[in-house]
Amino acid sequence: MLTRDRAVCIRTVDYSETSQILTLFGRLSGKIRAIAKGSKRAKSAFEGPIEVLSCGQIQYSPAYEGKLATLTEFQQEPARGQMRRHLFSLHCGLFAAELVDLLTDECDPHADLFDHFLAFLQDMDEGRLEGADRDVLIRLVLFQLVLLYEAGLRPILSSCANCKRSFGPGWSETYFSHAANGLVCRDCEMSFPDKIQLSTKAAKHLTDVKEIANADAKTLDEIERVLVRHLTGILGHKLKMAEYVVGVSISPGGDGNLERG
Repeated sequence: MLTRDRAVCIRTVDYSETSQILTLFGRLSGKIRAIAKGSKRAKSAFEGPIEVLSCGQIQYSPAYEGKLATLTEFQQEPARGQMRRHLFSLHCGLFAAELVDLLTDECDPHADLFDHFLAFLQDMDEGRLEGADRDVLIRLVLFQLVLLYEAGLRPILSSCANCKRSFGPGWSETYFSHAANGLVCRDCEMSFPDKIQLSTKAAKHLTDVKEIANADAKTLDEIERVLVRHLTGILGHKLKMAEYVVGVSISPGGDGNLERG
């Protein structure tokens, strides 16, 4: 029985000279690992190798007895290609795909997460973010918060994760602790050696996600560093694309010519 869905390719591995093993994230199917036989042939049904971040309608034969699913059709949607012309956007897209792969389980649908992921990729690919590095980083930060929520790993950002005191102007210092899974106040920070002190701006924006769109480049980079450190702690290993989205100086014009900070 064949299954149809809309999906984004989030990982590819060469299987042979002519085939690929793909990890696809489908709206209705969730994460799928499938073999695309003959996809690397120029005259295959897939019209050439399938690339990471490509999106379209798929048809596949579901996996059984521990075997891979078999992809029989992938009708890729037209792309303007702006994301691949802008280095920082491409790096952020690949980082988002890496996180989706690592934080979702096979055959576990997350329709809302798929919609957010696809909207993020489409906005970059169609130039809706005007090529501005800051705008891309804002969207990446927001997407990571959605991903953590959908994965059941939402950090505590409205109060101290330890004593439950609500965040407010009375906090003289604010910290984030992976071990505590959220913000930690000054009175509790000594119990969490892994904590990171947050600037006043970063703490304010993290506790009110509506404010993230107003964050300056320095504050966005600080927030992204905190999220990457938290995600690394959750997963227990280094994230491959993390170094390409943190520690860079964001160019005001968003020309993609980024330098290491």
